Amino acid sequence: MNITVLRSDEIYKKIINAKNEDKENIYRYELMKPFEYKWQCIGVPLEAQNDGGYDVISASTMGGGYHPAQITEKMLKEVDKISEESFWDNCVKSIRNTLEGFERNGIILLIQNYIFTVLLNDPHNPMSTMTGDYCGDGGIPGYIFGTIIPNETSIKMLPVALAHEANHNVRWQFMKWSSEISLADMIISEGLAESFAAYMYGKDKVGKWVKDTTDDMLHDIIKPLIKENLYEKDFNKLSLYLYGDDIMAMRGIEPAGIPYCAGYACGYALIQHYLNKTGKSIYEATITSTEDILRETEDFWS
Repeated sequence: MNITVLRSDEIYKKIINAKNEDKENIYRYELMKPFEYKWQCIGVPLEAQNDGGYDVISASTMGGGYHPAQITEKMLKEVDKISEESFWDNCVKSIRNTLEGFERNGIILLIQNYIFTVLLNDPHNPMSTMTGDYCGDGGIPGYIFGTIIPNETSIKMLPVALAHEANHNVRWQFMKWSSEISLADMIISEGLAESFAAYMYGKDKVGKWVKDTTDDMLHDIIKPLIKENLYEKDFNKLSLYLYGDDIMAMRGIEPAGIPYCAGYACGYALIQHYLNKTGKSIYEATITSTEDILRETEDFWS
């Protein structure tokens, strides 16, 4: 198994020292191009088709990242915080332990080459405000992003998020993405990933997308909403139930009374119920179909 580490700290320093007219090209071709296939899978071109069009830079900025023009000497302290060898070692260790753990449990991964980096998020970006100081993206097998607003806590917690993302990397090698993906597929994927991170690092380390949801909110509001829309396949609609009103409002979607990351919280509770009921390991559960998990958890919705 090969995990390639793209040292974003070195690229950020290069951008800081570059002329303004060169910053975008360094960001686009040195930081984003190694992930070009991942971007293609979600319909984001490396370069916009026209001035001001959608591309990897605008997508990254919408997700909470800095625009290349913002990457100046003022960011040196932030970059230095992710320049320690121990930081990168801990991140890669989390990913490697996750992937190798599946193979030790008899699950042969279809992909053996992975690339990983960490992007700095802008604390003033509205999306960063919503998602918190650390997060990630690992839905396309072979490609893993971590995102961080670096501080003492987020530096310690990012490896937890990366275990979550590496779990996605495994599941989506076996559950192929298609236009028929449903809300049920998505909440189960997120529930498995967060349950795996909890298995690796402890249940006290679950993300705010789970921790901030009270039992009453889960039972009285979220579960009925999710149950009613489990088989929704319209991507904007299922995303609303997955992420909640506040995040989707940033994408221009009208609110519908959906709490923050409702699908994540519901998925985590569902998978915890499934694991407790069946006695299956999180490794086996990760490659179990949505249909089989739903069949075993009909009592969860009562």
